[in-house]
Amino acid sequence: QVQLVESGGGLVQPGGSLRLSCAASGTIFGIVAMGWYRQAPGKQRDLVVTLDIDGRTNYADSVKGRFTITRDSAKNTVFLQMNSLNPEDTALYYCYVRARAPIILGDYWGQGTQVTVSP
Repeated sequence: QVQLVESGGGLVQPGGSLRLSCAASGTIFGIVAMGWYRQAPGKQRDLVVTLDIDGRTNYADSVKGRFTITRDSAKNTVFLQMNSLNPEDTALYYCYVRARAPIILGDYWGQGTQVTVSP
């Protein structure tokens, strides 16, 4: 099994920045991809960005140029730097990991961290 612990959410004014972190632990034999999704009230969970084992990224159009995903492979940790935040970015942000733990490939989710962008 894989456990994901997220941190870094909070309240920020429009134009501000936040940095989210997600640390994966457990019997992990290999992480295939890591990333972030978000869900606003009354809406479905949507992709923010993913980063695969080869370093390829897939950003949602709405965050391109503002958000940046990075990874510390040694610590099984992924980060999301969010700049130029606007109220439309307000949502519960979920960390996502696809990993072999220990053999079977599975998708794992964090508990979510709230990001609120408001004056």
